[in-house]
Amino acid sequence: MYIAITRQHLGDNYHGSASDFVKYLEKENEGKALEEQELFFNQTEIDIDAQRVIAEIDANTTKLSKLDPKFYSIMVSPSQAELKHIGNDPEKLKQYTRELMKTYAASFYRGKEVTVNEVLYFAKLERERTYTEKDKKVKENQAYASKILELQHQIRAIKEGREQGDMAKLQEKINALEVEAPHKQNGKRIVQGMAKEGHQSHIHIIVSRKDVTNSHSLSPGSKFRTSETTLNGEKVKQGFDRDKFYRASEKTFDRQFGYRRNFVETYHARNLLDKNPKQFFTALLGLPTSEKQAAKQLLFKAGIKVPSIPTNKVQLAYKAMMQLKKGIGKAMESGSIGI
Repeated sequence: MYIAITRQHLGDNYHGSASDFVKYLEKENEGKALEEQELFFNQTEIDIDAQRVIAEIDANTTKLSKLDPKFYSIMVSPSQAELKHIGNDPEKLKQYTRELMKTYAASFYRGKEVTVNEVLYFAKLERERTYTEKDKKVKENQAYASKILELQHQIRAIKEGREQGDMAKLQEKINALEVEAPHKQNGKRIVQGMAKEGHQSHIHIIVSRKDVTNSHSLSPGSKFRTSETTLNGEKVKQGFDRDKFYRASEKTFDRQFGYRRNFVETYHARNLLDKNPKQFFTALLGLPTSEKQAAKQLLFKAGIKVPSIPTNKVQLAYKAMMQLKKGIGKAMESGSIGI
């Protein structure tokens, strides 16, 4: 499960409307009849149109300065294993989103418990994901893409009379490069912007910076992470606990759908990988045999080989751990592994 929280970003200030982001979320509806379109939903309603989303988010900004983001976006991107487990069922994914937003609200500390009824949000299901420049397969195809583009430029120059040459031979070279490219999907070279095959359903959430009463700020931003303050002589927490939110979101999915999560799929593993690769590797190798084999299979599918390391060769072990971290990091960035 990959969950990312991102603030509204419009350059040096946040005066802009939510309309651009909502328009972006409408991209899969383009060209579809109304009955075929995927509309927004929230905690209690379905089939909410885009104009209402824009109007309510834009109106809920009292006392926010031009330097304050007016909304945040949350992307909820289950792995293919998680989607397969729920049968890629859009209704189950929407049910999960509503449970996830309960954990979102509960991750705020504001002197009292915050509930989901205080959060103004709208969510939207998308069914496709596309390859980006960060994907390993796109990167490894890039050298071939560059050569093909150069040859295509030569063919265009010959057609326009700016150069001389044999266009047929140049096209043969292009065809050969297309065959040689290491990563293909349905017989075509994988490029940036190509839709990924398999289950790719995910959720985008737009959540107001202000609560539903438009009077209190609920910011999950990095500047508002949990800290302690003194109130009426007592120490109390304030802010937003991202770690709590990510961990609880993962556990909510597992509990709701009976999913058995492998170690390498957990938020805990991701934290270990970032902060203590040695401990991550030790935990990985210390798993029960069946879990360890399942973990290695997940990593192998993401293009990562787990090395066997003699424990007495410290330098070799460290080098292997760093290679493992680099490989898993790239896989997580490209969405190849559901951590």
